[in-house]
Amino acid sequence: MATATTPQPLVSLAMPQDGASRLAVQFFLAIAGTLLLTLSAKTKVVLGPVDISMQTLAVLLIAAAFGLRLGVATLLLYMAEGAMGFPVFQGTPEKGIGIAYMIGSTGGYLAGFVVMAAIVGWASDRGWDRHPIKLFNAMLVAEVVMMAMGFAWLALLIGAEKSWQFGVLPFIVGDLIKVALAASMVPAVWSLLKRT
Repeated sequence: MATATTPQPLVSLAMPQDGASRLAVQFFLAIAGTLLLTLSAKTKVVLGPVDISMQTLAVLLIAAAFGLRLGVATLLLYMAEGAMGFPVFQGTPEKGIGIAYMIGSTGGYLAGFVVMAAIVGWASDRGWDRHPIKLFNAMLVAEVVMMAMGFAWLALLIGAEKSWQFGVLPFIVGDLIKVALAASMVPAVWSLLKRT
């Protein structure tokens, strides 16, 4: 139950208190979250040798709105869908599907998305999602951790120099913009809700 003394994530406003109803709503939200993640993965801008998707923005927004447990559960469900061969990732099915795709060049970033959701969800559970600066800081840490995981895995496959050149450098500006957008959108929703 959301109270003034116990911060809850944004989605808690729509959660029924009844156990079965609550579970059904959480399941629906997790499925909707995986659909948003899939759509964001397929929405991309081609810049030279790399594609920039909207997936980082989706992960940040889901984690901030859902909180730690439901946010991480949603990302794990998304990973499970991908592992089962559903074409939910950015490069699927063109570059492979299932576990083989997941342990390829994007494997570290995919694992990093789960950690990103955990960091931002943890912050949201503590009420940081109501404060743009606090939320931006949490999202920035989550972004750095996710990129570090992606870089480390990619460096094992193609070397550190190429990993930095193709797996980190082209994404820095775009991801900072996405962090800033997400960190301003969620507190803006809270502000609107306070006025109603």
